[in-house]
Amino acid sequence: MAAGAETDWVSRSADEVIAEAERRAPGKAIVCASGLSPSGPIHLGNLREVMTPHLVADEVRRRGHAVEHIISWDDYDRFRKVPAGIPGVDSSWEEHIGKPLTSVPAPPGSAHPNWAEHFKAAMIGALAELGVEFRGISQTEQYTSGAYREQVLHAVRHRAAIDAVLDRYRTKDRAQAQAPQQKKGKQGAQQQPADEAELAAAEGSGAADEDDGSAGDAGYFPYKPYCAVCERDLTTVTAYDDDTTEMTYRCACGHGETVLLREYDRGKLVWKVDWPMRWKYEGVDFEPSGVDHSSPGSSFVVGGQIVREVFDGVQPIGPMYAFVGITGMAKMSSSKGGVPTPEEALRIMEAPVLRWLYARRRPNQSFKIAFDQEIQRLYDEWDALARKIDEGQAQPADLAAHRRAVGTAAGELPATERRVPYRTLASVVDITTGDEEQTLRILADLDPDAPVTDLAQVRPRLDRAAHWVDTQVPAEQRTRVRSEPDADLLALLDEEQRASLALLVDGLDTHWSLEGLTTLVYGVPKVRAGLAPDAKPTPELKVAQRAFFALLYRLLISVETGPRLPTLLLAVGADRVRRLLGS
Repeated sequence: MAAGAETDWVSRSADEVIAEAERRAPGKAIVCASGLSPSGPIHLGNLREVMTPHLVADEVRRRGHAVEHIISWDDYDRFRKVPAGIPGVDSSWEEHIGKPLTSVPAPPGSAHPNWAEHFKAAMIGALAELGVEFRGISQTEQYTSGAYREQVLHAVRHRAAIDAVLDRYRTKDRAQAQAPQQKKGKQGAQQQPADEAELAAAEGSGAADEDDGSAGDAGYFPYKPYCAVCERDLTTVTAYDDDTTEMTYRCACGHGETVLLREYDRGKLVWKVDWPMRWKYEGVDFEPSGVDHSSPGSSFVVGGQIVREVFDGVQPIGPMYAFVGITGMAKMSSSKGGVPTPEEALRIMEAPVLRWLYARRRPNQSFKIAFDQEIQRLYDEWDALARKIDEGQAQPADLAAHRRAVGTAAGELPATERRVPYRTLASVVDITTGDEEQTLRILADLDPDAPVTDLAQVRPRLDRAAHWVDTQVPAEQRTRVRSEPDADLLALLDEEQRASLALLVDGLDTHWSLEGLTTLVYGVPKVRAGLAPDAKPTPELKVAQRAFFALLYRLLISVETGPRLPTLLLAVGADRVRRLLGS
């Protein structure tokens, strides 16, 4: 379904959360929440965990309501595995598995004190560029400061009730294992079970760990201590006294001790208890969840019962969101070991365009972000929408998505002054190898009636296109203009080919603009066929045009395809074109 035909999901969600918040606690500031685990690079799939509540919170704020967007950094989660592709990080990091992320050393050369802070920093920078306002909450700080001490003690006192809730779903899980079936999302959309790639992409969200606690000598226990000696969570609670809060644990490293839980701050609630505890603690009204956390027995579903039955709270409302895919990620995967991050995406596209991708699709619709040639088509769509808006022709939902992409309640985001097509900028950068003087010369010739006079007029888009060319276009696909005419090929030309080239060369001066050269290169085969330059092409004429274009490419850049010919001609320059075409 086209975006223009869709219901405006952000407005609908804002309506729902405002009404629900007023019903729950009239006058209280609305709380929208996200959760991210800095266990490695926080990727573009995780960004949906942030953008969904951000867009809703921003709409609520635009309407004049008090609202706060919180991001819980799950930096007290255990270090579960060593990610592939992190420069300087090798198998020696396996010794840190089981420690809190904030106790794991940062990758070599990092300016940050630990693993979690290293990966948080990149995301915080990207969110600032995207205009996302939030209050970050470090779970390490919360747990180690004792902020959750009463909540921990409450959960442990009610561990039998928690275990009973979980056991209902353990039974369902066993039944489902015997009879697999499709999952159904919260909004009713049928969801196929996530494949391995999707599950791998889900890592990095606050809901990544589906741990529900374990049963040891002390029975079911929803709290996992970190060992005071090795710092890892390879621990088992062997005894607990509800009256004194004495807790005895032993660790796989051999250490064991008895502590008072009411004073012990080196540990955390297991995820399926931790998440609903925080809903109550923070008063969360709106929080989305991924498709991998919406199936029976998952953290979101179980959490809804635990928050109600154990913490006397209410589960937030919020949609299930689908996975975000990447096109053209194979090259990046080889070097990064995973999917691209928001920081990397913002190097090849402007912040409003990246925001638009998340704003224009309902959360339960999957979509892909382009790192390959598709980014040029994406920008064509973006520019076409801007023209429709300028002309007053945009559909309401498209207009709303664009408004949310270009700015927030706090103001407009930086934008490129002149909307020169991304594909044109990429071609110019490719041909000139980034030479700014040549780039400005070409851009000034695109439209002689309104020439680009300063590269600042096409920034930051120009810089994004340049980075895309430098990092995403393989060397063998870069454009290399010939330094000398191809004498052998020129000698083999027949009379028709020579006449076509002469007609093109004769028209260069009078057609020297992007629009003019477009008319010229498409018009030469028409005139040679005895037709008017603006005649509609026939199938035979299209064949002749393709042959003429291939000839021009071979004479100019030694291959039969390349950048759009009008852009290529402008880049090469009229005098050099004449020389390479044998005139």
